Amino acid sequence: MKRIVWLLEVISLFILSLPFAVLPLGWALKAGEKLGLLLFYMWGSRRKIAIENLSKSVSAGAITPSEPVEKLIRDNFRNLGKATVEVIKIYYGLGKKIFDSVKIEGIDNMEIARSKGKGTLFLTGHCGNWELLAIASSIKLSGLAVVARPVDNPYINTIIDGVRRKYGNRVIRKQGALKSIVRTLKGNGCVGILIDQAVTRPEGFVMDFLGGGAWTSKAPATIARKTGAVVLPAFIHRTDGGHVIKVYPEVELSSSDNRENAIKQDTIRFSHFVEKYIKEHPTEWLWMHKRWKRVNS
Repeated sequence: MKRIVWLLEVISLFILSLPFAVLPLGWALKAGEKLGLLLFYMWGSRRKIAIENLSKSVSAGAITPSEPVEKLIRDNFRNLGKATVEVIKIYYGLGKKIFDSVKIEGIDNMEIARSKGKGTLFLTGHCGNWELLAIASSIKLSGLAVVARPVDNPYINTIIDGVRRKYGNRVIRKQGALKSIVRTLKGNGCVGILIDQAVTRPEGFVMDFLGGGAWTSKAPATIARKTGAVVLPAFIHRTDGGHVIKVYPEVELSSSDNRENAIKQDTIRFSHFVEKYIKEHPTEWLWMHKRWKRVNS
């Protein structure tokens, strides 16, 4: 029965996504905006979470909004709609114009990191079109191993993995990922990790994030110290003409002699790059994610 449901999901996904794939890019992006706006009005539970999250950050003084909160979240959903359409076109093999529109700043930081021969740990978040960030980086810079949780439908998961491999990405399953990450970095490879998801108590600690306590993963800091890999924050944001990827210089790790304190200090430094991005581009982060959950558990 599950297989039938999975197959129906694949067929439905194909039927729903094909019109966006075949539209010219400009029209497709406009359609994506409309799709995002439709979700804003119809997906009430996530709209509420997004508005509450941004409102709390504004109230805490972490973000100074240029427009009303609800307007920013409405634009946030529009951007998610456009990003979804871009990913659809890429997955159908029709993403050349999208890739051509991506500009990269900080390539020299990547080259310096690779020259050290200890691997490169890219840190990013659910910012801008993060799927495009991974694929475009592999096409324009270097093959990249991305840490990701598989989707529940194995057929869809196979499609996603196949497309990522086609463009030079390799997927490391989030569950039990440490061994593969370490092996890749010790071979002077590149690994990309999203660092802005809430984790459980054994995986991290609570730190201030945009004015509220949030469970934050200590894994990136632990991995960096274990391997000696160069840590480079990298983010993508939308412009009038396409997208810009910014690769920051290497983040220096804490010099504290106390390992736990050092890992905490490193994690806080890493997270500050995500906060900086959100403050600069408040409509391009995944506000609907429950980033501040379980803080009292």
